[in-house]
Amino acid sequence: MAASSCSSILGCVIVAHCVVLLALAGAAHGHPPIAGSALSSTFYDASCPNTHNIVRRVIQNARVTDPRLPASLIRLHFHDCFVNGCDGSLLLDDDLPAIQSEKNVPANDNSARGFPVVDDIKSALEYACPGIVSCADILALAAEISVELAGGPRWRVLLGRRDGTTTNIESANNLPSFFDPLNILQEKFRKVDLDNTDLVALQGAHTFGKVHCQFTRQNCTAGQPEGALENLDQATPKIFDNEYYGNILQGRAQLDSDQVMLSDPAAAATTAPIVHRFASNQTDFFSNFEVSMIKMGNISPLTGKNGEIRKNCRRVNNKGY
Repeated sequence: MAASSCSSILGCVIVAHCVVLLALAGAAHGHPPIAGSALSSTFYDASCPNTHNIVRRVIQNARVTDPRLPASLIRLHFHDCFVNGCDGSLLLDDDLPAIQSEKNVPANDNSARGFPVVDDIKSALEYACPGIVSCADILALAAEISVELAGGPRWRVLLGRRDGTTTNIESANNLPSFFDPLNILQEKFRKVDLDNTDLVALQGAHTFGKVHCQFTRQNCTAGQPEGALENLDQATPKIFDNEYYGNILQGRAQLDSDQVMLSDPAAAATTAPIVHRFASNQTDFFSNFEVSMIKMGNISPLTGKNGEIRKNCRRVNNKGY
C-alpha cells in the first residue's frame, strides 16, 4: 500500500511550511519520502473553510466530561487506517447482510470508543457544509487535534479522503495486538509500508490514555476487577510527551507490545536504538511522530470519484438514515 511523500505533496500545492516540515521530518526518519498521495492540507479551504475549527470545538467540549477522549480518537484513526486503508470503515455499524461492523472484532469490541463524538463532529460539519467533509477525514483531523490538545505536536493534516462502502473483518481481526511479539508487530506494520521508526513512533501514542487491566503485563493486580482501567503512562498519563519511552527503558511499560521494542532479542538491531533516541529527545520523537502519522494517514486513501462522502458516518449513503 502506498504512503505519502513530499514529492507528491508538492504537487498538491501545499503551503511552504508544510513542505518544509515534511522534508525535515522525513530526513529525521532516515529514509526518503514515499510517493503516491493525492491528499492536500488545503483540500477544504474553499469548500468548508472552518472544518478544522469545527472539529476542534466539538472535541474540546467533549473532553471536558470525558478526559479519555483524545486518546480514544487517535486510536480510532489508527484502527481505521490499518484495515482497508483510511476510509472510515471502522465507523460503520452492522447492516447485515451487506455490512458486518469492524467494531465487534476482539481488538475493537468494548475497546474502541469515541463514536458518539465522531457523530457530533459529523453533524456539526453537515450543518456548516452539507456533503463536503468525509468521515475518514474527520478521523484524521480528530487524531491531530487530540494530540495537540494533550500537549503534543501539531501538523498540517492532509485531507481529501473519501469514505468506503465496505468493511473488512478478516483484516480487522489481524490488527496489531497488545500481545504481539516484535516480529509480528514489524510484519503488520511492513504490510502497510510502515517501517521500524514508524512502529516506535506510532506506539508512542500510548503516552496518554488508559487500558483495561487484563491487557497489561500485570494482568490486573489483587482486588482489581476485570475491566478496571490503568493509565498507559503512569508518569504523565494526560500529557502527550516522551515519558512513555522512559517507562520502557525502566521496564515499566504497561503493555507487552510496548516493552518488546526494547526487550526482544531482535530489538537491539532494530527498535531499541529508536526507543533510546526518543526517550532522550522529545523534539526528535515529535518530529518523527508527525511524519509517521502522515504516512499512516496515507494508507490506501479513496480519492477522486472512489468511495463516497457519507452523510451519516455509521451507514453508507444508499442505506438511508
